[in-house]
Amino acid sequence: MSRPIEIDDPTPAGIAGAIARMISSGELAPGDRLPTVRELSAQLGVSPATVSHGWQALSQAGLVVSRGRSGTFVAESTSAAPQPAPPRAGRMVKGATAARLDLSLGTPDPALLPELGPLLAHVALNSEPTDYHQAPVVPELGRLLQRDWPTASGGLTVVDGAMDAVARGLRAVVRYGDRVIVENPTFPHFLDYLESIGAQPIPVAMDERGVLPDEFERALTLAPAAALIQPRAQNPTGASMDAERIEELAKILRRSETPCVVLEDDHSGSIVPALDLSIGRWLPDRVLHVRSYSKSHGPDLRIAALSGPEEVIDRVVATRMLGPGWTPRILQRLLYELLRDDTATRAVDNARTQYRIRRSGFADALDRNGVVVPPGEGLNVWVPVADERSALVQLAANGIRVAPGGPFYAAPRNHPQAVRVTISPLRGGGEEVARILAASSEPQSGDYFSLGRPDGESVTHRANGPTTQGMR
Repeated sequence: MSRPIEIDDPTPAGIAGAIARMISSGELAPGDRLPTVRELSAQLGVSPATVSHGWQALSQAGLVVSRGRSGTFVAESTSAAPQPAPPRAGRMVKGATAARLDLSLGTPDPALLPELGPLLAHVALNSEPTDYHQAPVVPELGRLLQRDWPTASGGLTVVDGAMDAVARGLRAVVRYGDRVIVENPTFPHFLDYLESIGAQPIPVAMDERGVLPDEFERALTLAPAAALIQPRAQNPTGASMDAERIEELAKILRRSETPCVVLEDDHSGSIVPALDLSIGRWLPDRVLHVRSYSKSHGPDLRIAALSGPEEVIDRVVATRMLGPGWTPRILQRLLYELLRDDTATRAVDNARTQYRIRRSGFADALDRNGVVVPPGEGLNVWVPVADERSALVQLAANGIRVAPGGPFYAAPRNHPQAVRVTISPLRGGGEEVARILAASSEPQSGDYFSLGRPDGESVTHRANGPTTQGMR
């Protein structure tokens, strides 16, 4: 091609992403010849190896083909193949050994889950045989879910857990090379999945009420295809958005010229007291909303509901028919009975109370040891430390395991030092864990909330307002 290619991120991933977006938009057509490695490296001021690595990524994804000395061309068929997931999630458990107290998993306390046996027996005895052609969602469950659903989106389906919902939702709206807004820090599996489909994360900093509106608005100027957020009990921080923050983000989206789809992952469901809020109240045609029942009713149920515009949900349902087809209807009927059963409801209510008590008890223990953590909800506490590796080693020496903070950040280097502590196994106050973490933390004064900015700074919110401080 004769004119220069505009690339604002001269890294291998940035080069591959820019070319992929031009192919997806039609700006580059099948058969178009790309600049040579030397031409593009001279234009961007980078080494030929940098451009070559970007070309290799595009080739592996099936978007370009090399024709030897003739050059590199846009492939005739540009359906990108998924790439193996990078090791962020794996790094969380790499080298882990048996622990006396494992606070790294982010899973619910089995003792606080509703008892499934009696209802499962009831469902098994009363279920009628089904066939391959029935609706993928059990009608009575669909109607029950719609009663308190936070968005007026036209379509709703049931899938196999929150991560399955997130992956299928992203697959429906994101193409290779697209940009996707993510919270920073965020769930490592999100980052792994985005990289596996060739999408580029745009990290956006947070405070105790979720995504910062001004940074969210700036991220929209990069024309992302989607934004992946967690409205309540954000993993790893526990932050929950309030109605004011949700409405503010909706207003920003409405006035933006970028047709960004928001995917909201409500992974904790009813085990947290915060309301299930959604930007879909204002923009139902631009929001995919996920609600999981794994943490509240049982991980082995593997059930989450996904809502969104009908055309997107229809696409998800159609692609599932080429694989698993549907979430087992017997499990859907079991969830329906659990949601209506008074005993199960009381068990979930008790779990919500117990998790709040355990989280508050651990935060108080940290405070007594001079470590202040931001307010939050859910199963995890995000604890800032002076040196992440030192904290992990000291805890491991005492038979305690927590999750390292590094994998939760989009940028692999220069992130704030922190660890994630899962409080569900803490039936006591966590004094021992707090004492060890305090030895790995810096002296603190005042209430604050510190999370990473994508520009390599941390944002610290104190009682008198936000300030910024350079990261170590």
